[in-house]
Amino acid sequence: MSAGLLLAAGSGSRLGTPKALVEFRGERLVDRGIRVLREGGCHPVVVVLGAATVQVRGAVAVRNPEWRSGMGSSLRTGLEALPGDAERVVIALVDQPFVGPEAVARLIAAARDGASVAVATYGGEPRNPVLIAREHFAEVARLAVGDVGARPFLRAHPELVVEVPCDDAGDPADIDTPADLSASRARASQPSPEPGHA
Repeated sequence: MSAGLLLAAGSGSRLGTPKALVEFRGERLVDRGIRVLREGGCHPVVVVLGAATVQVRGAVAVRNPEWRSGMGSSLRTGLEALPGDAERVVIALVDQPFVGPEAVARLIAAARDGASVAVATYGGEPRNPVLIAREHFAEVARLAVGDVGARPFLRAHPELVVEVPCDDAGDPADIDTPADLSASRARASQPSPEPGHA
């Protein structure tokens, strides 16, 4: 079983509002992130909330009481909330609206081919989402301190990482500021379809 984990606890301090609540293409970013994970093949999906109280559908919502400490505590909260029969998890961030379901599906396919750690790459650079097998959950959680997620684990174990090219399955551009949001909305309004959009 491939579970999904959406990290959506932050306050969006530079944006001025929690990113989970931002409307994008007619849906909140938190709903879009859940949908992408589900359409990519993840079940169940766990979403970690913090700054905003959000009602969600299609996912199990858990609250990180330590969300102010950064992404690490949210990742730990999410890993702890996964069901015991989840063999692996695909970790995604709420603020990357151009990452499509196909990227998630490719990571899961890599795991079925034997990868215990798989990372989506764009232009040859590792970004998100990231897949981690259960056997690594404890170490990932131990190394996730402050405002970092799985990156310390990935850097500590490059020999485990299978890179999965996703250039044609989305774009890792994130939304951190009002300018980012405006640019992303303008881009989304263009007539060409969103990469990886199912």
